[in-house]
Amino acid sequence: MQDSTWLNGRKMTAETQDKNAETAMDAEEQKTASETTDTAEAEHPDMPSPDDDAPDSADTSEEADDIHALKDQLLRVMADNENLRKRTERDMAAAKKYGALGLARDLLASIDNLETAISHMPENKEDMDETLKNILIGVEMSAREFATVLERHQITKLTPEGEKFDYNLHQAMFEVPTDEVAPGMVVQVVQSGYMLHDRLLRPAMVGVSKPAAQAATPATDKDS
Repeated sequence: MQDSTWLNGRKMTAETQDKNAETAMDAEEQKTASETTDTAEAEHPDMPSPDDDAPDSADTSEEADDIHALKDQLLRVMADNENLRKRTERDMAAAKKYGALGLARDLLASIDNLETAISHMPENKEDMDETLKNILIGVEMSAREFATVLERHQITKLTPEGEKFDYNLHQAMFEVPTDEVAPGMVVQVVQSGYMLHDRLLRPAMVGVSKPAAQAATPATDKDS
């Protein structure tokens, strides 16, 4: 019994020693491997470490191409966003500046009617009926109020009589032979024009001067 216990103890001691030996051997192998690696790194500092995942040259080139493509795509997106921002700001400014364009054009006919009514008023209103006189005064006040509103919204009236004809702003309705002014001058305004800021609402309809025709020379009698 004692021998068995001793054998078991010896066996356990042997197993423990074997494990300790294996552990020591593993530690020694690790130490040796570490020293070998350190020596190799010391002798060849430029040599890559075995643990380093050195990228393949083909992979590096492909990654560089991908990065370049992504950068190019990013720059394009940024440029598109900047262009969109500028275009949006420009459209908003134009909408604010010319938003009343349609309304202004629709009002021009009413303004023309008021001006026509005023132009046909008699100069002397003293002998007129009081009711009719008040109506005419109301028409004049309405016309002045229209003019004030147009001016407030940067709508300017074109009355180019005496100015040089400009095909960008005027529409020639007829020519007037005359030697009193130079050719190509506006001598009569049939209908006023209007502009909203720098945009033409309606051209002024005008008569334009041209050189007077020379008097026809009377034909001589060949038989005389």
